[in-house]
Amino acid sequence: MYTITDLYDLSHTLAGEYLSCFTYPWEALSGLADCIRTLGASLDSDYLPFAPEVWVHKTAHVAPTASITGPCIIGPDTEVRHCAFIRGSALVGAGCVVGNSVELKNVILFDNVQTPHYNYVGDSILGYKSHMGAGSITSNVKSDKTHVVVTDGAERLDTGRKKVGAMLGDFVEVGCNSVLNPGAVIGRHTRIYPLSSVRGTVPENSIYKRSGDIAAQR
Repeated sequence: MYTITDLYDLSHTLAGEYLSCFTYPWEALSGLADCIRTLGASLDSDYLPFAPEVWVHKTAHVAPTASITGPCIIGPDTEVRHCAFIRGSALVGAGCVVGNSVELKNVILFDNVQTPHYNYVGDSILGYKSHMGAGSITSNVKSDKTHVVVTDGAERLDTGRKKVGAMLGDFVEVGCNSVLNPGAVIGRHTRIYPLSSVRGTVPENSIYKRSGDIAAQR
C-alpha cells in the first residue's frame, strides 16, 4: 500500500531511475540533494543556470520575487509564483505550479503537481497530478522529535528519520487548510476533505472525511 510502486508512475519525474532503487518513498529523502546535483549536471541546454546548483528550464516562469536555493531543478512549463520560497533539495517537474508564499524543502514534485496557495511541503514526495488545496501543509517533525513511524492499521514502519512529511500518490487531491501529519501516506486517486488532520495511511481510491470515516470512491 505504501511502496513506491504502489504510489507512483515513475515515468512522470526525472527522479524515476533514482526512486526505483528504493522500496519505500521516504528512503529516497536522504540522498535527494546528491540526486539533484547529478541530474542537474546531465541536463541539456534547455535548462539554464539560474543560481548556484539551480537549473531552470527555459520555458518555466519564475517570478522575480521568488527565492530559490540549490540544489534545485525546475521543469518545463512550470510556474514559480510571487514570493515562493524554495529552500533547496527540490526537484520540481514539468507543468507544475509553486504558488504565492509556498515553501518547499527536500521534496520531489512529479509532473503537473500543483501547490498553488500558501502551502508548506517539506521532506515529502507528491505524485503525478496531485494537488494541495490552499493552506494545506505537510507537517514533517513530531512534537517529541523522535523518528517518524508510518502506520497502516496495526503495522508500524520506523522510517529512521526525524523528518518525514507526506507521501502523496498520483492524482491525490488535498482539501484546503488540511494538515498531513508526519509520515502520512495517501494512496492514488484519493481525495482529502478540507480541514482534515490526516495520520497514517489512507487507501487508494478513497474519500477521507475524518479520522475513522473513509469511504471508497464509486
